[in-house]
Amino acid sequence: MKILFFVLLLLSHNAFAEPYAKADAVAGKALIEKNCISCHASSYGGDGSAIYTREFHKVSTSKGLVAQVRNCNTMLGLKWFEDEELNAAKYLNNTYYKFAE
Repeated sequence: MKILFFVLLLLSHNAFAEPYAKADAVAGKALIEKNCISCHASSYGGDGSAIYTREFHKVSTSKGLVAQVRNCNTMLGLKWFEDEELNAAKYLNNTYYKFAE
């Protein structure tokens, strides 16, 4: 019974863990700089970071951040793999959002 409890505890912890915990933020930064900055800068001015820091931004959770990165990937036809999406999300979280989930 104790082993089952321990296994369930581990599984529940992983279910609530940050979805990009093992991602590479440095690789994510390179992807963002190469593929996202110019579009965001043309829409929001400056270096484009206002899209992440605006008062009424769409993203409010770490899972929402991954979903938004995935949406941009799809809409722009970037053809990033899932690990690249997670890398980009981790970089954005570390730099702008600071979600603790």
